[in-house]
Amino acid sequence: MKSVKLDGKDVFPSKVVCIGLNYVAHIKELNSETPDEPVIFMKPNSAITADIYASQTDLIHYESEISFLIRSGELAAVGFGLDLTKREVQSKLKARGLPWERSKGFDNSAVFSDFVSFNGDIGALNLELFINDALVQKGGCSLMINKPAQILNVAKSFLSFEDGDLLMTGTPKGVGPVICGDKFTGKIFEKEKLILEVVWVVR
Repeated sequence: MKSVKLDGKDVFPSKVVCIGLNYVAHIKELNSETPDEPVIFMKPNSAITADIYASQTDLIHYESEISFLIRSGELAAVGFGLDLTKREVQSKLKARGLPWERSKGFDNSAVFSDFVSFNGDIGALNLELFINDALVQKGGCSLMINKPAQILNVAKSFLSFEDGDLLMTGTPKGVGPVICGDKFTGKIFEKEKLILEVVWVVR
């Protein structure tokens, strides 16, 4: 099974639970409608990776997300995640009312930094994503339609979390293509305090 790092130790998530359309500005940039209830979908363990890979055949978009590691059913640790999406495939599936798995659950589509234990103010968490040192995405819990605890509770209403499972909380506006050689820098803050920083170069 694929793993992530929590405080320097390997953890093996059974799944990644995700929410779509959780920032108003991102909904507008996709020309989508605001959903009546949280849009929950999942990525398998095989999607997890610590590296970003470009594709020679599909248009892949990055979506940066504040992500959490679950322990004892609670939000126990925070990390920086990228929900990679085959955008054209997704658009075709959505137009036909079909499931998203082909566009969301493919191998290496869930990119994560290391996770760090966190018991601070979740509502004060914010993220920034830079590509080649230019800021492309910025957002946080205060702008989310559904807050992390709400997402977790909705997901718990129909599935069980194993220790180590991951929760992604949606992306702010500014999504775009993944291009080989680009440098991605992700940062998560609690208010102005830097919690973690990660750098990737797209392979």
